[in-house]
Amino acid sequence: MIPRSLTVGLLALGAICLAGCSTEEQPKQQLKPLALKEQVSNVVKSSDGYVVNWAGVLANGNPWHFGEHVVATVVARDAGGREVVRLDQPLDAVPPGGSLPFTGQATAAQKPAKVTIDYRPAQWRPAARIASAFQQFPVTRVQTLRQKDGSYLVTGYVANPYQLPASSLVVNALLRDTAGKLLGGASTFVDDVQAGRPPRFILTVEGLPDGAKVARTDVTARTWGSTARPYEELALGGAVPLHTVKPTTQPFAVDRGSQILTGRQQ
Repeated sequence: MIPRSLTVGLLALGAICLAGCSTEEQPKQQLKPLALKEQVSNVVKSSDGYVVNWAGVLANGNPWHFGEHVVATVVARDAGGREVVRLDQPLDAVPPGGSLPFTGQATAAQKPAKVTIDYRPAQWRPAARIASAFQQFPVTRVQTLRQKDGSYLVTGYVANPYQLPASSLVVNALLRDTAGKLLGGASTFVDDVQAGRPPRFILTVEGLPDGAKVARTDVTARTWGSTARPYEELALGGAVPLHTVKPTTQPFAVDRGSQILTGRQQ
């Protein structure tokens, strides 16, 4: 039989070990930085100078975290190396395990010879829901029409898969050639997107390189803002049920069940 004093001592020692173990620092989760999948920039002459257009795609390889407060810094230099454009472009939050297509435009008085785009590191925040809760906004009936001036008119409709209305969505159109290479893009906004009432969007993509042949248009929609809050509010409100139409057929008079045979029939 173990003496009572020894038992109390062992219990106290165990409590001390548990307390010490609980205060040990847990290893911090290593998050991957945003990856630049592709980007392109074009310079075209305008009536009052030059227009710099750019488009790109950032990827988030972290399945449980939003990338917030991402900023792209666009710098254009002339042939002598002098800056003619410097612009900080705040980008929208990048969803967990997702990507962020973006576009932009700026004007310059002098002709740019080189355009560079750098990105500040994202601030990471754990998602309030699992990644599958952040559904994509369906885009349908997309049409891409080439205009006489060489620009492209892109139209279509954006749907909302969530029960709550989306106050504002960003629509991005990226144009690609037959090999899938990114040629350029443009963005627009649609407001008050409610389930079952998809609004139409219209945007114009300008400034493509001479001789570019557009073979494909990738159109995506997402919530607007540098934080994940608008997206999370929609996801927390729940998605629209897939089946909402009441059956028109009559129910069976007798339910057809099943019977499990546990013994061998004679």
